[in-house]
Amino acid sequence: MKSKEKHTQGFSFSRWWAIVLKEFIQLKRDRATLGMIVGIPIMQLFLFGYAINTDPKHLPIAIVSADQSIFTRSFISAMKNTEYFKFEDKVRDEHSAKEALTTGLVQFVITIPVDFTRQLLRGEHPEMLIEADATDPTAIGNAAAAVIALAGSVIQRDFEGAAPLLSATNPPPYSVVLHKLYNPEGITSYNIIPGLMGIILTMTLVMMTAVAITRERERGTMENLLAMPVKPFEVISGKLVPYIFIGLIQSTIIMVAARFLFHIPFLGNVTVLFTMILLFISGNLALGITLSSFANNQMQAMQMTMFTIMPSFLLSGFLFPFKGMPVWAQTIGSVIPLTYFTRVVRGIMLKGSGWAELWPNVWPLLLFNVVVLTVGIKFYRKTLD
Repeated sequence: MKSKEKHTQGFSFSRWWAIVLKEFIQLKRDRATLGMIVGIPIMQLFLFGYAINTDPKHLPIAIVSADQSIFTRSFISAMKNTEYFKFEDKVRDEHSAKEALTTGLVQFVITIPVDFTRQLLRGEHPEMLIEADATDPTAIGNAAAAVIALAGSVIQRDFEGAAPLLSATNPPPYSVVLHKLYNPEGITSYNIIPGLMGIILTMTLVMMTAVAITRERERGTMENLLAMPVKPFEVISGKLVPYIFIGLIQSTIIMVAARFLFHIPFLGNVTVLFTMILLFISGNLALGITLSSFANNQMQAMQMTMFTIMPSFLLSGFLFPFKGMPVWAQTIGSVIPLTYFTRVVRGIMLKGSGWAELWPNVWPLLLFNVVVLTVGIKFYRKTLD
């Protein structure tokens, strides 16, 4: 007995190597974990290297010009040649421009008044108005500066021969008035806090739902529940109701903190907001059910959850301007529910948007709920059989 204890107390390379081989074999068999080990670093490289851009380009812009002159045509042409702007031709007048800003169709609207060029030549110092959607302050800084610089360079080029004194005037013979709508002071918390609600709901609800249901299946208690005289839908929906209340409590805490700690304005309707919160909660719970149906254990459920949370965090427009990302990144972001929920919450709180303005972001959330819940129930029934 003593010789055996003495033998086990010393280090054995063969025993140590056997444990190492066992761990490698387990990793090899656990394809989900192996995929996460390789997939997450690759995803981070692509997202941070290609999709994330703090100097966004190709931002949607509309021109409302009542002055059809050489200057305005040159100015618009110069803007099209830059990489900062993508023109929205559907906006023709001030009413449609305001609607486009409210719904998020455009980021900027530039209004050139009647007789702008004539007033410029007469030295009357005309004004050019730039209205910017400042719910995301990082998206408008460099682009607005580019507009102001472009106007000056166009004047210097177009009026060099006809009005050399005008082109050489310093300060410039015009004024560019920048109106930062919905967030005039460019306060970052106005942008971050509403989006943070969606991040918190996504992280907690998806992970808690996926892990909780997978844990039930691992322990065999789910089969015991289904052996009772209840239907699978009743079991699953009954288990999800507490998480709905958890999501509502979290949302309420964030809303109270946003209003009284960060002094974020609330211009919209509370009922509309909580209706959208319920819709978003149901989508996250449906996603959790779907992930749990594909996961074999709790660890895999957590790994899959993290794999879905990272694109939501980076490609939804929560931290980085959505319109400034590459097309492929916007395509991925367009299937993420947090993208639309972030726009909805910012629209309700900062813009006072109603159902008509919110609808372009509401129907994708409805579609996501239907599709994910259908897939989740279909595959979950197979896992329970």
